[in-house]
Amino acid sequence: MSRGFEWFDAFREVAPEWAVVLLGLVTQLGDVWFLGLIVGVAYWGATARRDEAAAVLGAMVAGLSLITGLKHVFALPRPERVLVEAGALPAAVQPLHRATATATGYGFPSGHALMTTVVYVSLAEYLSVGTRRQRYLTAAALVTAVCLSRVGLGVHYLVDVVAGVGVGLAFLVLLWRLLDRYPTRRGTLGLGLAVGFAAIAVATSDADPDAVLLLGTSIGAFAGWQLPALARGLEAGHGPIRTSRPLAARAVAVLLAAASLAVLTSIYWPEPLLAASGVLGVAAAAFVAAPVLYHSDLENCLRRQSPSRSQ
Repeated sequence: MSRGFEWFDAFREVAPEWAVVLLGLVTQLGDVWFLGLIVGVAYWGATARRDEAAAVLGAMVAGLSLITGLKHVFALPRPERVLVEAGALPAAVQPLHRATATATGYGFPSGHALMTTVVYVSLAEYLSVGTRRQRYLTAAALVTAVCLSRVGLGVHYLVDVVAGVGVGLAFLVLLWRLLDRYPTRRGTLGLGLAVGFAAIAVATSDADPDAVLLLGTSIGAFAGWQLPALARGLEAGHGPIRTSRPLAARAVAVLLAAASLAVLTSIYWPEPLLAASGVLGVAAAAFVAAPVLYHSDLENCLRRQSPSRSQ
């Protein structure tokens, strides 16, 4: 399968050496660490719309699993060209070049293109900053900038980023249809889909390390979302668990997730990858549950104090 790269030589002839550093910095807008940071901040800060923020978090994790599986299904290499050789740069910026402007692994479709599409368009849909049109224009500009940086650096063909954006948009359309059908369960559906996509990625990638780590993370995040909901239901008098189907389902989900993570972190501790997957799952559960539980405790505290203030 030829994906073409004819125009790259002409671009490399006119591009200055410092362009590789600039493009490398731009491409960080689509790196997992940066996307995870902004989605995490949005989740912790979204006290009034946390269910939608949890759905965005689930979409991000599901997107990571989706791109992991697709790369292994197609198994197409990256271009064998670079914009600037590291040795041609000053020694002071060579570490920055290696950290920001290089890539390994399979190239089709582009993970940066798919993930920026999933995350930035999801945030544009669910955030309340500015107008909807402004949010979508910003998302489109960020996705375009990251895609151009990947092609400009020589780590992807143009068709790779186009396919990444296309798959990301198709994924979002299907996801939003499901979320809009069950608007009160967006967090559960988003994080539940993340578990399903992670399991598929493990199967299609022949247990690639990234897929295994994503499986543990998604299981933990799903359990972390269910635990506060279970606690709130019991506190509101919707129990006992054995007489309430929704609470029973949440309890089973939490127990299954906890058992899975316990197996990964204890029984398989001699296997570093499985142990790391379990540890990431526990961390994800704590990350997802903590702000919900804190906000619930704060509301209860304020509710108890309100009568005394009125006297």
